[in-house]
Amino acid sequence: MGVLTHQDALPPPGLSALFRRFSTSVGEAGITCKQYQVRGPAASDRGVRSQEKKTVASASRNRPSRALFCHHRITQTRPPRRLGDMPRRLANPFAPLSAMPLSEKKIERRSSTSSKASRLTNFFSSSPKSKDHMTAQQALLAMQTQQTHHPQQPPQQQHLSASYTGIAPSSLSRPTISLSTAVAGDHVNTVEPKALLQSEDMERRRRVDAQFGPLVHPSHLYVSKSHGEPLKPPVEDEPPYYFLLTTYISYLLLIVLGHIRDFFGKRFGDKKQYRALKAHNGYAPLNDDFDNFYTRRMKRRLDDCFARTTIGVPGRYITIMDRKSDDYNISYEYTGTFTQTLNMSSYNYLGFAQSEGPCADAVEDCVRRYGVSFCSPRADAGTSDLALEVEREIASFVGKSDAMVFSMGYVTNASSFPALVSKGCLIISDELNHASIRIGARLSGAVIQSFKHNDMRDLERVLREAISQGQPRTHRPWKKILVVVEGLYSMEGTMCDLPGILDLKRKYRFYLFVDEAHSVGALGPRGRGVCDYFGVDPSEVDILMGTLTKSFGANGGYIAADKHIIDKLRSTNASTLLGESPAPSVLMQILASLKLITGELCPGQGEERLQRIAFNSRYLRLGLKRLGYIVYGHDDSPIIPVMLYNPGKMPAFSHEMLKRRIAVVVVGYPATPLISSRARFCVSAAHNKDDMDRLLAACDEVSDLLQLKFSTGVAGGLEPLPAHVTAEEEDEWRRTTGTAIKPPRWDLDEVIRRGVNDAKVPLR
Repeated sequence: MGVLTHQDALPPPGLSALFRRFSTSVGEAGITCKQYQVRGPAASDRGVRSQEKKTVASASRNRPSRALFCHHRITQTRPPRRLGDMPRRLANPFAPLSAMPLSEKKIERRSSTSSKASRLTNFFSSSPKSKDHMTAQQALLAMQTQQTHHPQQPPQQQHLSASYTGIAPSSLSRPTISLSTAVAGDHVNTVEPKALLQSEDMERRRRVDAQFGPLVHPSHLYVSKSHGEPLKPPVEDEPPYYFLLTTYISYLLLIVLGHIRDFFGKRFGDKKQYRALKAHNGYAPLNDDFDNFYTRRMKRRLDDCFARTTIGVPGRYITIMDRKSDDYNISYEYTGTFTQTLNMSSYNYLGFAQSEGPCADAVEDCVRRYGVSFCSPRADAGTSDLALEVEREIASFVGKSDAMVFSMGYVTNASSFPALVSKGCLIISDELNHASIRIGARLSGAVIQSFKHNDMRDLERVLREAISQGQPRTHRPWKKILVVVEGLYSMEGTMCDLPGILDLKRKYRFYLFVDEAHSVGALGPRGRGVCDYFGVDPSEVDILMGTLTKSFGANGGYIAADKHIIDKLRSTNASTLLGESPAPSVLMQILASLKLITGELCPGQGEERLQRIAFNSRYLRLGLKRLGYIVYGHDDSPIIPVMLYNPGKMPAFSHEMLKRRIAVVVVGYPATPLISSRARFCVSAAHNKDDMDRLLAACDEVSDLLQLKFSTGVAGGLEPLPAHVTAEEEDEWRRTTGTAIKPPRWDLDEVIRRGVNDAKVPLR
């Protein structure tokens, strides 16, 4: 309870006359507010003013004190903030339903019973309201108008008039702006609030669109699925020998000149710069000049393209902090400016990198209930009801009986293989598997063999040889044979041939581990990975692994398998015993995004996200091929590698795209082969066709500057055949020469005009 007297509620000097009547009534009756009461001193003169008290008693109950009145008037343009309160999120702007609370959302924190959607509707509503429902600013303007038009009005009548313009208690906690209660001559009431609302609404719309772009047209949707045909390996176009030769020469010059600089630098150069390469006071050199040569002499030239500092939400757009370097990328200085760019670099496949919407609302409520950390490993006190619910949802989503959640995707693989296989076991791994798989396989102690990328014939050859020969030296049978593949390869944009692998599995009886870090959420009509894409029963795959960073807007990873496998992981996995538990906010983000994808929350939104990323992937891939780029990967893959080859073109391509306000990732050795440098576009459901057209226009300009249009057309993107050439003649020409009759060099306008319809049919 707070108590305000006349001395506590002194009005500003310029408003003394306007609040004189308010001070009289406040001193005689109490005003009951939503969170506290304000009471004035009891009246002693009950004779002359008793009749006046009775008249204004009902009005004064709904009228604030002068101090509260002034405070509320200020908060019409600045919402109140209290110590300890967190900012409230707005309701989901992409679906008609409000952000419904999940199972944890059971404790009512505020006294208001209105939902977030209704509060947002009331705040931006332009529907007529009665004059009893007026804001503090409108009440003040109404009093000023009455005093101007009726200067001789008796005090009692003035109090009666003011009683109809009082502030309802509900409006004190959350102001409601009405655009339909203006009185004659009240210009401020009809113009300024409307402009304020338009400005706030436009700013919010701009912020929302920067995180998730609006759908331009309903035709820009596509369902990602296999059409029953065997998965064919994508045709990889080869550049002319001239480009390969210049690439090798570029590396040769860099290496030779770099070693010459090291030779003279250690003897005559700056001692501080070469200190780590020379012996000092009997100590060996900290670094060997050959071992770290690539980092010092080659990667440093590209460092300004990597690890750019960003601010804000990495959604449809991403804001980069501008920086410069005066010492050849050894150190950087921030300029204090920022550049908002189209985000083609983040793994934000389904567009869940958002600060508003149902996921953000659920995370906010979760932090209020659980805090920010469980402060314990899972094996101790870090297993919560929220973690168990997330594991049940993941297991149900991918079609397995049980699942286990980890706090880091890399650790999921690195710590799981030692619990699955050991000495006497064999791991057969795709040659392009991720580094986390390689680390985990080495830690397990099992024998490791590899097969050519996505080559089922080579996989069968390795299997037959391993089964027939057995273990080294003893030739005993292997305890286990585990084949490890990825659902979608992050550098190649290719999908694993899951039907072909399962055919071999039925024949040779091995265990199958599928890493769906990039495929879960991004592939399949229901977003459930390669099993969903190919229509395969998940029970045929023994172990499904995935990360929760790419498609779910969170972090961490999971293992989904039969219950006895998960039970063994829980008891023997080092990450469970020693690693930290996933944060409550991260678990809630995973849970909310899963419910959005499945349609339990905001029905229809998850389906739209899945179809948007499928269309964007095919549309952009087809457009780049038609412009003349060499593009790797399968047609439905949201990872689109564009080949650059020459190492000098990596920073040039990145800088030119940044000039056009587009953020891209360039990748080189050792993540790729030495001569296969590339730029990688990561498509998201947050993008729309306008974004893809903008990217295609920028790529068309940059390709002319850097000479990147060297596709022969064997991988697709061909123009229509000339009138005098038949399809049979073209096939004969391609078998004979290995190239197309006319390489793809489409005009940009034609690419955009025909792209929507052509992207939905098998790409030529």
